[in-house]
Amino acid sequence: MLKQSFSTIKSLIEHKLQVFNPLKLEVINESQFHSVPKNSETHFKIIITSEQFIQMPYIKRHQQIYKILDDIKVHALQIQARSPNEDLDDLQSPKCLGGSKKQN
Repeated sequence: MLKQSFSTIKSLIEHKLQVFNPLKLEVINESQFHSVPKNSETHFKIIITSEQFIQMPYIKRHQQIYKILDDIKVHALQIQARSPNEDLDDLQSPKCLGGSKKQN
């Protein structure tokens, strides 16, 4: 269930990630690329740059993000968490081959 002041899961994720004081933050709903009902919010890509990630191992960054988002139930999160001095390649998300879109 969404918190009352947020109309979408995407907006709730964006709000909760402000704890990292991001220099860059993109939360992209990629649900339409998967076998889910129209207008679903189940698959997200998070691109975040924060000074708090300087000298922090990648796994620790992901752990902190998952901890902040622990009460938000989604099927999949792709996280690109970088410090300002790291190159942030906007990697393409893999194509979904599950469910009814599975190719033979």
